[in-house]
Amino acid sequence: MRIGRTRRHGTAAVAALVALLVLAGCGSGRGGDESTAAGTTADAAAPAQEGGAGAPGESRDGAGVATDTRVDQRAIIYTGSIRVKVDDVDAAARTATAAATRAGGFVGGDQRRSSDADAVAELELRVPADRFYAVVEELAGLGSQERREIGTQDVTEETIDLDARITSQRARVESARRLLAQATSIGDLVAVENELARREADLASLEAKKRRLDDLTALSTITVTLVGPDATVAEEESQIGFLVGLNGGWKVFLTSMTVLVTVLGAILPWLLVLGVPAGALWWLSRRRRRHQPVEPALVAPAGTPAPPGVSATPPVPGARSAP
Repeated sequence: MRIGRTRRHGTAAVAALVALLVLAGCGSGRGGDESTAAGTTADAAAPAQEGGAGAPGESRDGAGVATDTRVDQRAIIYTGSIRVKVDDVDAAARTATAAATRAGGFVGGDQRRSSDADAVAELELRVPADRFYAVVEELAGLGSQERREIGTQDVTEETIDLDARITSQRARVESARRLLAQATSIGDLVAVENELARREADLASLEAKKRRLDDLTALSTITVTLVGPDATVAEEESQIGFLVGLNGGWKVFLTSMTVLVTVLGAILPWLLVLGVPAGALWWLSRRRRRHQPVEPALVAPAGTPAPPGVSATPPVPGARSAP
């Protein structure tokens, strides 16, 4: 009796834990940020409780852990683009590729258009963040720099938030696995497995975001455009004037004619199938009416007395009859 009662209590406890797990999963399904907010707070509060009031980095007024403001401790995404005019585009492209390789990076993209002095090469270089400015300066020295644009994005807070959410989600996955090992019925087993799969999917999504963020912060992106000596002639011309308007109008005219010819080609089969028979029927009916003989009007011979009640002379239009 005592053993059976113990088993019943154990089954009831597992069922209660499964119910709480399902309810927690439903509540967390309304938003990943809210579901991990408690875990983030707990993870942030745990070091404070262990270290006490004198823990480093904690504000004295109890506002929480202060963020490290040192540049070398922050996660920053560097992006830049530079346009350089060179004498030999292919040689400059090889030098730029070698510069990225020496810095510990690689070439993410390479597009080239070669036409003597009008050659253009566009390279996408991925270099370590600490070598970003050095590589940009080296690229600018390949020739005459025409344009440079550099942008930064501080993602330190996002990185910290992702780390906390990943830690909390891993703890939730482990708790679901422990409950899966304690499940005794088929219903509890299916419910826990579904919840475990959902939590593992959320964890995989968070880890993918973290890997993408780490890649962007570890390797900066530089888009370098290398142009030949005559590549900028057309771009430096005025963008207003008669020739520019004529060029634009001609392009619009060609586009309109292309659309018109396309529409005509689409409706031409219908015209041949329906229009030709309809036109032939209309022409035949008109020709038949034209060659049909006109019947003469019946006129009484001269000297023939008119029937009683009928006037011998036709009435004159507009004349009034005598009273």
